[in-house]
Amino acid sequence: MEVWKCEKCGYVYDARIGDASSGISKGTPFEDLPQAWACPRCGASKRRFVKMEIEGS
Repeated sequence: MEVWKCEKCGYVYDARIGDASSGISKGTPFEDLPQAWACPRCGASKRRFVKMEIEGS
């Protein structure tokens, strides 16, 4: 399972959780997030996120 981490503040976007504060449903892959979506913690753009692999996936 992929997760994406904000390089600016460390917030982790996990598709299994989504982002309820932005209206993003559980199961929404990072690639499918709207281009205007921003980190809910610090406001960084999607470009500031890096893909991480979860061990055992």
